[in-house]
Amino acid sequence: MLSHQLSLNQNLNSDLDTIDFEPQLILLFGGKTILKQSDWVQEIRRKFPQAILAGCSTSGEISGTQVKDESISANFLAFKNSTVVYKEAHIAKGSESESVGASLAKSFDKEGFKHLFVLSDGLNVNGSQLVKGMREAIADGVAITGGLAGDGPHFEQTILIDNEGNLQDHLIIGLGFYGAVNVSYGSMGGWDSFGIERLVTKSDNNVLYELDGQPALGLYKSFLGEEAANLPASGLLFPLSMRYSEDRKPLVRTILGISEEDQSLTFAGDIPEGSYIRLMKANVDRLIDGAEEAAKLSMQEVNEFAICISCVGRKLVLRQIVEEEVEGVRDHLGEDCQITGFYSYGEIAPFRSGVECELHNQTMTITSFSERD
Repeated sequence: MLSHQLSLNQNLNSDLDTIDFEPQLILLFGGKTILKQSDWVQEIRRKFPQAILAGCSTSGEISGTQVKDESISANFLAFKNSTVVYKEAHIAKGSESESVGASLAKSFDKEGFKHLFVLSDGLNVNGSQLVKGMREAIADGVAITGGLAGDGPHFEQTILIDNEGNLQDHLIIGLGFYGAVNVSYGSMGGWDSFGIERLVTKSDNNVLYELDGQPALGLYKSFLGEEAANLPASGLLFPLSMRYSEDRKPLVRTILGISEEDQSLTFAGDIPEGSYIRLMKANVDRLIDGAEEAAKLSMQEVNEFAICISCVGRKLVLRQIVEEEVEGVRDHLGEDCQITGFYSYGEIAPFRSGVECELHNQTMTITSFSERD
């Protein structure tokens, strides 16, 4: 595998001629403003017309061990004995998420299919239903990882970069990996639960209306105190731990929006009736430890390229030490591994190899790639 990374800014001062091979795959992770206002995406599309191009807007870009805002982490990859297949699907509304996910997964040829990496609109999709559809339709033995695009703390519009270099919302992109490529992955959090566990008594997919028979928004605001005035952004600092049943590992859910009218909370993933939730808060040391644990789970004998997708809530908590979680990943994957990624509105991965894929919030999810000769 050959790889090259550029961190691009508004000044168009990086030289695409430094790439001395013909890339098969180009991944771009960038701030929404620079994606819209700069010419970088189309310049790259013109320079490398044969490459598959894909990417998304972010809530922060990862380039090596640096975390930036309003830059583009541009990653150029070429494989010796592997191929990548690009597919996309448009989604009009969140209620279509499961069917669109299933259709996308089924569109890939099963022969030699190794891995599906997914980038999705972060606001117009029900992430849990999207993952459910893909998981149930994917070829046997094929794992799914990826993430939901971000828009900083604004929650206004997320953008996908399609293969033509167009910027679109309401889009889901799938990259199918075939051949000699090895893919491993890991996903971990590091948040602490506190307070009493409460029963979800009324919900509709990813919209939560009542907890223990009480209006959800009012109860949640009582947890937050002064931070309630800053919703929905402050909700990133206080996610919920949700468990479906005693035998299921808890998942983390982050708020995407609120409704004063019906006192509801909208989450990035489903909150089914009959599930149990607890409030969570950050522990800085445990967040960094969680990133390192994800790196350990994703490690291979040789680590060549890794995509880190971490939640925007983690970035808001870690603030000026946010790069420490990426440095922890580097410590385990090694200096020779090209690391990229972004801060997201949701992470897609199994917790570890051998378990089914889930939508996560507030985790560090790592997908590591290498290639056999």
